[in-house]
Amino acid sequence: MADSPNRPHTHVAYGLAVLAALIALVAAILCSLPLGASDIGLADLAHPEHLSELQRSVIWELRLPRVLMAACVGAILAVCGAAMQAITGNDLADPYLLGISSGASTGAVIAIVFASFHWGVIAGAAIGSVASFALLMALLRGSKADATRVVLTGVLVGYLFQAVTSLIVTASGNAESTRGIMFWLLGMLSAARWSTLAVVAAAGAVGCAVLWGLSRQLDALLLGPATAETMGVPVTAVRYTVLVTVSLLTAATVASVGAIGFVGLIVPHAVRMLAGPLHARLIPLAALVGAVFLVVADAIARVAFAPVELPVGVVTALLGVPVFFLILRRLTP
Repeated sequence: MADSPNRPHTHVAYGLAVLAALIALVAAILCSLPLGASDIGLADLAHPEHLSELQRSVIWELRLPRVLMAACVGAILAVCGAAMQAITGNDLADPYLLGISSGASTGAVIAIVFASFHWGVIAGAAIGSVASFALLMALLRGSKADATRVVLTGVLVGYLFQAVTSLIVTASGNAESTRGIMFWLLGMLSAARWSTLAVVAAAGAVGCAVLWGLSRQLDALLLGPATAETMGVPVTAVRYTVLVTVSLLTAATVASVGAIGFVGLIVPHAVRMLAGPLHARLIPLAALVGAVFLVVADAIARVAFAPVELPVGVVTALLGVPVFFLILRRLTP
């Protein structure tokens, strides 16, 4: 599984790809900060002393944590998607395959209907995530967490909580709550604050480091579980470690900003075309590309129909579908 020196994903090409992704991320963050209802330009950011107190507050308290949250969530979802595709052997796997996002959505919807404060929604989503994770682990208990069982169990948990969410939305009969629910279910980065950003960033750093540390084991799983076992890989332990890590990371992101689709599905495929299948290279570059993708998608969501703001999940879907179709055309003969 070693890289061939004449392949495009050599050390030099990979280094250039990482550098390009870093530059693109910094540029995307800087260019997205001025976007919004307040009249703030890039030149103003270069001279912050010219900004009014209100403009500084908008940048520091609203836009900067939002943009950084988009970068963190994009990186987390991309890395989790790569790990899920490795342990399931399913190219269509993404972080939401386990049903954790559906549980978080149910908890958030309950909070939106019955609570009236921001932290109530986050707490509700966190409780829903824990409940769905506990159910997932209970249903997988005693098994080897083989790919088929993981996929089917995740689908089962997801459908269960989706049904509960639909029941609550239908029974609430509140138009305002329903609108808030729809925005949250499709991703709502406007809810990002420094406090939630700190939690997501810390969880993301630890979780992504754990998954990157399993790179060799994930590489072996690409050859099949039987082959991986002959290579000395504890397949069941690796699968459960990935499942727990991805579940916790997904819970953190969904509880903070809602469910944002397509990032964890298309970014790993796109990066594999540049970096190859080895996860030691795939995971860091996927994190950077995922961060760029979501920062750009959030910027589009803010300006496409300004002053009306689109849910970022709508933009990721509109961008993701054609991109994924192009990737499929390149991957399939």
